[in-house]
This record gives sequence, C-alpha cells and structure tokens, in this order.
Amino acid sequence: MSPESEKKSLFGTRQSADRPLLAVLRGERREPPPIWLMRQAGRYLPEYQALRAQKGGFLELCYDPVAAAEITLQPIRRFAFDGAILFSDILVIPQALGQDLWFETGEGPRLAPTLLDGDMSALVPNPAQLGPIYETVRRVVAQLPAATTMLGFAGSPWTVATYMVAGLGTKDQAPARRLAYRDPDAFQRLIEAIVVATVDYLCGQIDAGVEAVQLFDSWAGSLAPEEFRRWVIAPNRAIVDAVRSRRPGTPIIGFPKGIGEKLPVYARETGVDALGIDETIDPVWANQALPASLPIQGNLDPIALLAGGAALENAVSRIRAAFSNRPHIFNLGHGILPETPVVHVENLLSMMRA
Repeated sequence: MSPESEKKSLFGTRQSADRPLLAVLRGERREPPPIWLMRQAGRYLPEYQALRAQKGGFLELCYDPVAAAEITLQPIRRFAFDGAILFSDILVIPQALGQDLWFETGEGPRLAPTLLDGDMSALVPNPAQLGPIYETVRRVVAQLPAATTMLGFAGSPWTVATYMVAGLGTKDQAPARRLAYRDPDAFQRLIEAIVVATVDYLCGQIDAGVEAVQLFDSWAGSLAPEEFRRWVIAPNRAIVDAVRSRRPGTPIIGFPKGIGEKLPVYARETGVDALGIDETIDPVWANQALPASLPIQGNLDPIALLAGGAALENAVSRIRAAFSNRPHIFNLGHGILPETPVVHVENLLSMMRA
C-alpha cells in the first residue's frame, strides 16, 4: 500500500470510529464522561523528562515535530485519555507575529521587543514559522488510536496580548490593562492582529487533522466588566465566527479562567460550542446557570489531584454528580501540576472508569 493510500485508510478508520470526547462536544451525554487533562503532556511524566533532557529546551521541543508528536502521544499511551492535546505553547503566535521568544530557566517566557506603547511597526511577521506545528499534528494523527479525539489550541487574544505588551507574564496584567485604557485604538490594533493570526493558526491545525480546538484565556478574570466585553468577549466571538465559517463543524471550547459569574454571558456572546470552567467555580451553580444543552468541561482542582486520596475521591464525586444530566467532559480546572504523582492520575482514571 502506498503512503498516500495508508493515509486515506487511516483517516477513513478515524472518521468511522466512535470518539466519546468528540460526541460530547457535539452535544451528546456519555457515561462515564470522557476525560482529558490540561497539560497532560508534560513535566509530571518521567518519559517527558527523559526526552527533554535528551533534546534540550522547551521551545526547541515545540518546534521539533518528531519530539512534539512523541510528547503529545506519551499520555495517550500511558493513560488512554479520550483526547490528545497538541504539545505546544500559546506564545508561538507572538513569535509568528515577529517578536523574539525565549524561556528563562525558572522564570518563564520572555518576549522582545515589548509593546508597552502598542507600536507593532518594528515587527516582521513570519507565519511560516508555524509550519512545524502543523507537521506535529499530522504525525500525531497518523499514530492516534481511532477512538481518541485530536485537540488543538491557541491562546485567546487578551491573554496573548498581555505577554506581548509586557514581554513576560505579570501578576495583575497591569501593563496591558494600562495600554488598553490609555490608548484603546493601539490596543485594538494589537488585538485584531492576534485575532487574524489565531484564526489562520487554528485553521492550519484543523487542516492538519485537529478535530476540535480550545481557546485558552488564562487572564480573562483580570478585567473590569466593560473591558471584559471589549477585550475578551468581542475577540473570542470574532475567532469563533471566522473558524466556524472557514472550517464548519469543528467544535470550539472556550476556557476563560477566573471570570466567575461572567460565565453565562461569555457562553452566550462568544458562541463557543463548549465551556471549560476553572476550579473556583461551584459545579452545582454552573450546571444551573448555564444552558442545559451546553457541554461543560472541568473542573477538578489540580491541587486535589496532587493531594490524592479521599480529597480526590470526594471532588470527583461532586463534579460528576453536578453534571450528571448534561454533556460533560471531565478535566482539571487548570493545568496539571508538574509535581503531581503519576499514580494519582492512575487513581483518577480508575475512579472515572469503574
């Protein structure tokens, strides 16, 4: 069989397979609910640590399709999660827009030049830099079990902009918030550039084989109500509409961390297909406040997974009971912590699949 025939055969198999996670994203209720974990591919796994020691830095791994595909697949082989999440980083978009990106050991990402005044004129975009990430997707899909959904992602514009403006992560996102108040036109231009790049990026992932995408808005909870509507709701709506128009049928998960009581308006006005909720949200309240047909993803506290034992068992039971009558994807309320024991993840899966 030729390589092209093998590819067609593989995709035919995947298209005809039952994938519980994808079914829930399209509105079905499954019992037990499908499960994947944010940051499931990464530092808590010894096989990841071994590969990173061999290959080098985090960013180098992101742009190495062979290594990034292997990392994406590691938790699928070990745990058989219902979803595989692309191993990459939200800050590849600023890099594609022309900023330099590197990671300081123990301190996190750095971007230069900073955009404290919103001036992007010195940046030279290079969207071709994202090519290796699409190749990672193709490699993962070629090896993925037929029942496993391939998930792509991008950072939402507000969160990405906070890093682009300050050049690093900040405690309260004050540099970006100041720019948005002081020069909203300049900040709007930055947001619009991120929206365009993100739509192209997500469509590129979908073309490579991704079956659903998630928008991470890690700092969505830091904005006042009107700023939230302008810098979170509106840009995410623009991305949802554009991706839905260009690649119809691809489910989009919104994950606006920290927005609390704003969740219903986010769900209604962005038009996302599913809503990820963080660990601070009462699942009983979320189930009552959000549309009954809306798939919800979440919301186990990563610390509960780290603690294990009775705390983990009780948290899992509460979440499953709260969402027992709606489409639900079990997940963490944020990323898995690097010090999480692998055995605790195994215990979680045993609870979910008993």
